[in-house]
Amino acid sequence: MINSSRPHLLGLLAGLFLAAGLVLSAMLVTRAWMTISESQTITVTGSARKIVQSDLIIWRGSFATEASALLEAQRQLKADLAKVEAFFKGKGVTNFFFTPISIQELQATLRGADGSMQRKTAGYRLTQTAQINSQDVERILQLDRDSTALVEQGVLFTTAAPEYVYTKAGETKVEMLAEATKDARARAEQIAAQGHRLIAQLRTAKMGVFQITPVYSLQTSWEGINDTTSLEKTVTAVVTATFSMK
Repeated sequence: MINSSRPHLLGLLAGLFLAAGLVLSAMLVTRAWMTISESQTITVTGSARKIVQSDLIIWRGSFATEASALLEAQRQLKADLAKVEAFFKGKGVTNFFFTPISIQELQATLRGADGSMQRKTAGYRLTQTAQINSQDVERILQLDRDSTALVEQGVLFTTAAPEYVYTKAGETKVEMLAEATKDARARAEQIAAQGHRLIAQLRTAKMGVFQITPVYSLQTSWEGINDTTSLEKTVTAVVTATFSMK
């Protein structure tokens, strides 16, 4: 009886090993299918836009004097400097500074006694520039409009176009990159749905260039744009994201 039961026991063990092998193979096949499925990805580009207003203005105004003698030109420039300072303080602006004086020789061409042409110094032109960096944008814009009062006082005063800066670009960048990634996922979901697929995990995300442009401007640059010509700006962030699908 003992000898006759051995084949039956060996057959039972062989059957168990075969069943275990089949289960393990099925698990491996299922796992492999899941891995292959998860390895299928989709790459999309998402973007986010936000309109912001500049919170820093850089304003410059220059004044100049001319005289035949250098000392006279310096005296006149000093008098004009006092008028400019008084004008700024009268507008409630104190955070201004002046650049060093620029001196230019004025040349004249004269005919000599022998008929030759000679160049001689006819006078001097002195120029100085005032600069204001302020977060009170509206106050400085009003000062710019009122600067004609200096011309009425006899000051040869000219202004340059203000520069407008958005100083919170770094904080906004983080916020908008998150929004751009959400937009990328929404786009990926719409595309995947056409193939009856679902979006799984975010695999990679690559940040594009950050653009700060005038409102409604269509200009872009591979190096990014940081506009300083407009008070209101459009901030644009772009993200290229890759998602796995299931």
